[in-house]
Parts: sequence; structure tokens; C-alpha cells
Amino acid sequence: MVEFEFLKSLVIIFGLSAVVVFILGKFRIPSIIGFLTAGVLLGPYGLELIRDIHLVEIFAEIGVVLLLFTIGLEFSLKSLLTLRKTIFLGGFLQVSLAGLTVFFLSKFTGQDMSTSIVLGGLTALSSTAIVLKLLFDRAEIDSPHGRVSLGILIFQDFCVVLFILLIPMLKGAQSSITDVAWVLGKSIVFITAVIVSARWIVPNALHQIVHTRMRELFVISIIFICLGTAYLTYEFGFSLALGAFIAGLVVSESEYAYQATADILPFKDSFNGLFFISVGMLMNIQFLLANLVTVMLFVCILIILKIFTTTTAAFLTGSNLRVSLHSGLILAQVGEFSFVLAVTALKQGLLTDNIYQLFLSSAIISMLITPLFVALSSKVSIWVTSRKLLARVQAMREHRELMHGEDAKTDHVIIIGFGVNGKNLSLVLKELEVPYNILELNSQTVLNMRKQGEPIFYGDGTSPEILHKLGIEKAKVVVISITDPAATRKIAITARKLNPKLYIVVRTRYIAEVEDLFESGADEVIPAEFETSIEVFCRILQFYQMPKGLIGQYADQFRKNHYSMFIKGETPKKLFHDTLALMPDVHYESFVIKGNSPAEDASIRSLDIQNQTGALVIAVRRDNKTMRGLTPDFEFQKGDIVFLIGDNISLQNANRLYFRKKRA
Repeated sequence: MVEFEFLKSLVIIFGLSAVVVFILGKFRIPSIIGFLTAGVLLGPYGLELIRDIHLVEIFAEIGVVLLLFTIGLEFSLKSLLTLRKTIFLGGFLQVSLAGLTVFFLSKFTGQDMSTSIVLGGLTALSSTAIVLKLLFDRAEIDSPHGRVSLGILIFQDFCVVLFILLIPMLKGAQSSITDVAWVLGKSIVFITAVIVSARWIVPNALHQIVHTRMRELFVISIIFICLGTAYLTYEFGFSLALGAFIAGLVVSESEYAYQATADILPFKDSFNGLFFISVGMLMNIQFLLANLVTVMLFVCILIILKIFTTTTAAFLTGSNLRVSLHSGLILAQVGEFSFVLAVTALKQGLLTDNIYQLFLSSAIISMLITPLFVALSSKVSIWVTSRKLLARVQAMREHRELMHGEDAKTDHVIIIGFGVNGKNLSLVLKELEVPYNILELNSQTVLNMRKQGEPIFYGDGTSPEILHKLGIEKAKVVVISITDPAATRKIAITARKLNPKLYIVVRTRYIAEVEDLFESGADEVIPAEFETSIEVFCRILQFYQMPKGLIGQYADQFRKNHYSMFIKGETPKKLFHDTLALMPDVHYESFVIKGNSPAEDASIRSLDIQNQTGALVIAVRRDNKTMRGLTPDFEFQKGDIVFLIGDNISLQNANRLYFRKKRA
């Protein structure tokens, strides 16, 4: 029966793919390559274990939809608007440059006009599913190269509808510019309506659903929003993936985005593997082996072309040269929607079967090597752009930005990366009147913060010239807080060479990067994931009234041993339990001496706070000076900050009796 045949196919797909992914995982090969390899083995050109490929493709589409929906949840409409220059200008330049270059190359090899146009459109697209999944897994979506890649991918998805409409026109079917304008007009109206609904309809609807306290209703509603929006977008001519991404943006505007992500994640991971398997099934092994030299030559030309056009487009829109090349390496493959367009063009007679198979084999190979390109892209982009000629090109652009950066500051702090950590640090430094300079690769952030008076400059910290302009030789501290591990190491090495006495502090995401960063010259490395865990256990110990000194010992011991477990025998467990037993309700509090309060101009002896309330005065802060070991004759003054310890009732009584204003 058909139902059992489909069940059999699913069992074979999941079973073989699990084995392949497991084996390749032993060699640290990404799961995407495992799924693609499994597809090649399962497909009609491999072991022919799967017959009904169409059903697999349906589930694969659902996987792409759920993937893009989840990624959309990570964004907001506000953050997406900051990418408008990259989306419309960068995306347009990339698609135009890639499409025109392939068009002229195709014409040069003897192809007709229609075929050349189709090939230009097919190769201009990159893989939204693969690239965003890899960036998402590496937590690099919000990095400079991640934002550039996302912006260009969004524009490419918009172009899919144009290519779909263009293919019948090239064949001579009845399709006119008026038809194209009509479809685009409807699409713009629809997308606008979807975005507007993010502000009112969806948040209110989800609020009502959540108040029913029915989790299954919430899950079904989220899936309906995801699939429904994707389907409607598809009906208006755009891709399902773009619709799913828009749906994710809509839900991200509500306070239920995190719960939606948690509920969708199991579905996304299950179906998403099927997409990569279905792509692998398209690979014709016999054709590849028979035309191996031609295919590999085509792959090399394709990759070089995509890297060059994407890098050029990103650079022309204002991105740093290194970030532009980084993005070019990430987007060097052919996109999944190119397969759909290729099949349509084949049916219309615009592509021969030989050209179709050549394109298909080359596209899949480009997808297979994408994880490798993403993994090496940071190191390669740093190495290439550090060559003298390219470094000079970048220096010409950044010279104007940094012409005022080289000043008379000495013993200052250089902050590289102006995210949350950089902003918080600048606030403290400004309050303490410590001089500092900021280096940031987001041009919009530089523009906005400069208007607010921040000493911020646009530039790449891996460049010695840039660091020199910021006064690295005279600086006292450098704080590196960016999301690119390879660039972080390069900056640390360069800064150490330029100023051996410099104190270098690095924030990184993962503990695994700590040793490499210390070897690169960092004095302090703060891994975000570990410092979070330290903060958690410090808060727990504070709740149990552990002495602050002991809590500090725990934290220091963790850091001293490179974040290993406690050394045996050194943990004072007995002190922990004794503290709970002897001081179960001890708290500390601080109060400000207000004018016309009982404590104003009164001495500790006259107030007799300890005997009257049970609270003990331990210190007073006055004029930025902390005084301890106070004598009974010590007199409080207006504006003093008084620190006391005691139980909750004692502290409340002390506040009520001594630190509130007298009633008239």
C-alpha cells in the first residue's frame, strides 16, 4: 500500500542518514554534509533505495520553512530595517554583477541569449537554508559578516519571483511587463500587510491564546502562523522561505517569541535534514564521473565568481574589505531555489539536459563544500586582506574616518567592538573620566554614536595602521569584544606586537577559545558562557548568606584553574553549612541620611542603634570616602550613606526610627 511504502521510505531515510551523519561526525564533519551524502546514496542515481522523491521534497520544503521561521524569530523588524542598505543596494549589486558576468561568459562560450540569461539568474542566488543554518549554529548571524550575508540573501529571495516570471517571457509565452508589475504590486501590498499585522493583530491574538493556558493551542497557532504566512506569500509569487522568514519577524515582535522558538525547534531539526537529503538525491553520480574535469572546472569558476561579486557588492555598500571578503566566501555556493528555476527552465526548453546536469552537479558540490568555506572564511579573509596591496586599498577608505583618531591621548583604553559590553564599559569609563577610543565595523552604529559625542571610529582592528591611528603605542588597555574568533586572535597578536606593555582583555563566547587567546597575547580572557555560570553560583551562594570573601575565593579558583572543577580538599564545605546554621537571617542594607531625619548630626552613641533595633552600623561613606571602625562618638551628616547588618526586622526598624524624615 502507498501509506506503508511512504513509511518504509521514511524509515530508510532516517536510518541511513543517522548512520552517515554519525560516521562523519566522528571526523568532525558537519551534519549538513552528512545529510547531503545520505541523499546521494539514497537517490535514483545512487543505491536507488527511495522511489517517491516527490514526497521527500514536500517534507524538505517544510524543513526550509521551519528553519527560516526560527531564524526570523531571532530578529525584529527594527533590526531588519538597519539592513536596508545592504538588502536593497548590496543585494542588487551582487545579483546584477553575478548575473551579468555569467551572462557574458555564457555568450562567449556560444550559448544563445535566453540560455545565458537563465544561467545568470541561476548562479546569482546563494543557499539561504545552508548559510543561515551554519551562521545560526555558530552564533554569527548578528556579526558584521552575518548581517551582510543575511541582507544579500533576503534580496536574492525577492529576486526569485522575478526569475520565475522571466522564464516564460524568455520562452515567448504570454507574459508582459504589465504582468510583472501587477504581481510585484500585489506582493508589496501583501508583505506590507503582514508587517503591519506584527504590531497589532498577532501580538493580541497570541496574548489571548496564552491566557487559555493550553500549550497545545499555542503550538498549533504558531505552526499555523508559520505555514499559513509562507503559503500566502507563495501564492503571491514569492518563495515559501521568504514567507516563513516574514512570519518569524511578525512573531518576534511579541513577548512570546522565545517560547515559540522552543516549541518549533524539534519540528525544524527533524524536517530540515530532509531538505539536505532531497538536494543530495538530485546528484547524478554517473554524469559527475563521466564529466569530472568539466564539472570541477565549472565549480572553480562558479566559486571564484561568487566570491568576487559578493565581495565587490559588500565593499561598495560600505562594508570593511575583510568583512566583505568574509561574506563572499560564505555566499560562494548556488542556492536551493536555483534547482526549482533550473527544472522550470528545462521544461521550457531553455536548458539542455547536458547543461542542466552540469549545473546541478556543480551546484551540489558547491553546497557540499560550504561548511568548509564557512569554517575557514574568517582566517582566509584575514590573511588575504593583510597583503600589502589590499591593506592599502582598505587604508584609503578608512583614512578619512580615522583622520581625527590619532590624538594626544595617553594611558587610554581602546574598545574594539561596540556591542552591549563595549557600551557598558564606555559608560563607566566616561563616569570615571578615563580617556578612551572606540573602534567599530558597523557604519550605522559609528554614525549614530558619533552624533552622541562618543570618540568612535570606523575601522578593522586587525589592521596595524588602524590601531596606530587610535594611539595603540600610548594606550594602557585594549578591550576586544567582537564575535569573530579568528579576528579576535589577530587583533590580540597585532596589539601585543605594537605595544608589549599593553594590558589586553578579551571577551569570547566559548571556553574552548580561552587557551588560544592567551597564547595570542591576551592578559585576561572572559568567556561569556563561563562567566554566566560563575554569576549564577555567586548569586546562589549570596542567597544562602555565604561571606563575600568565600564567594570570591570560589570564583577566583575557577578562573585560576582555567575553569576546571574545584581542587580536592580545598573546598570549605563545613564553613558553608556552619554559616547557614549560625547566620541564617543576616542581611546588610544601606541608607542615606536625609535632611531633618533623626540621624542627622547625631552620634552613634546617642542614637544607640544596636540596642534599640538590633542592627549594627559597619561603615559610612562620605564624600567618596568609606570610613570603617567607627567609634561611638562618630556623628552622622546629611548625605552620608550608612551601611548596616542585621535581620530584616532590625533593618526595617532602623530605617523607620532613624533614617526617615521627621514628621511635621
